[in-house]
Amino acid sequence: MEKTYSVVFYSKALVEPVKKLKDFLKSKINWYNSCNSEAHITICEFVIEESQLDSVKQRLTKIADTFTPFEVFLNHFDSFPTSGAFFIGATEESKNNLVPIMKKTHETFKSLKHKSDNPHLSIGRRLTHENLKIASELFTTIDLQFECNEIVLREFDPNVKQFFVIDAFPFGSNPEPEFVQGSLF
Repeated sequence: MEKTYSVVFYSKALVEPVKKLKDFLKSKINWYNSCNSEAHITICEFVIEESQLDSVKQRLTKIADTFTPFEVFLNHFDSFPTSGAFFIGATEESKNNLVPIMKKTHETFKSLKHKSDNPHLSIGRRLTHENLKIASELFTTIDLQFECNEIVLREFDPNVKQFFVIDAFPFGSNPEPEFVQGSLF
């Protein structure tokens, strides 16, 4: 049976403060896309047969082992007006650390349903222009941080219409050795 999965950056330290922001926005504009989703930064989303899950986990274990933990700083609100997304943005330095992990994860999978190249933590998706304006007026300053020390695999539950964490892949700080062309002479 085919199932939908996502790979994300996730930290329990962000869940509660972001939930408060989402709940506050929900109190002003009612239900919206992502209002019940736990805080995360999406790397990619894909659909596979359940029988392929062990292979996916092995690949994620292997690539996560090559990454080294680092701090991520989220310091501003922003939006993608064309898609109606309102989000918390990462600092440039944090983006520079997150993007290579995202790209390496994308390369691990043959076909992706969705991939993100721009690390951000969504507060709301598919908001109307009016609701984007309300969100940007409600939220003006933010200062969050977390230790990025793993990537997380989530499975989509079609009944609840939410993703749930099913596994985590800790960073091992074991960079792959670079291939060096040798010479005999």
